[in-house]
Amino acid sequence: MARPDPVNAAALLDRLPLGRDPASVRARVEAMEKLLERSFTVPGLNRPVGLDFVIGLVPVVGDALAAALGSWIVWEARNLGLSKFQIARMAGNVGFDFVLGLVPVVGDAADFLFRSNSRNLKLIRRHLDRHHPATVTVAN
Repeated sequence: MARPDPVNAAALLDRLPLGRDPASVRARVEAMEKLLERSFTVPGLNRPVGLDFVIGLVPVVGDALAAALGSWIVWEARNLGLSKFQIARMAGNVGFDFVLGLVPVVGDAADFLFRSNSRNLKLIRRHLDRHHPATVTVAN
């Protein structure tokens, strides 16, 4: 399995499109998900983690910040026209991750195992693949 590349924030921001078209939104959401869930690999465990896990180690404030970043993905999904059910499901993923994160040790393990942003990206990709087929990219 290929290791995720470490995220270089400056290079990432230079490449992100700022448009409102579905392809630009897809690129931004995928970049945010990578930053939050798969930024680097934990040595020894060989498991990718991201900013969501790292800032989740800071009690309450870190979990609130991670939830705010995850909510941005939900906001982008709303702007893409996902149904209210899908938006509610995505908000539920972020909320569940936030509530679990508030529990001291269990929350850190939950951030390691429950990837709400990856789940939300999957919902967005499914919507874009169905309604905006020109935005489909081949995943490696």
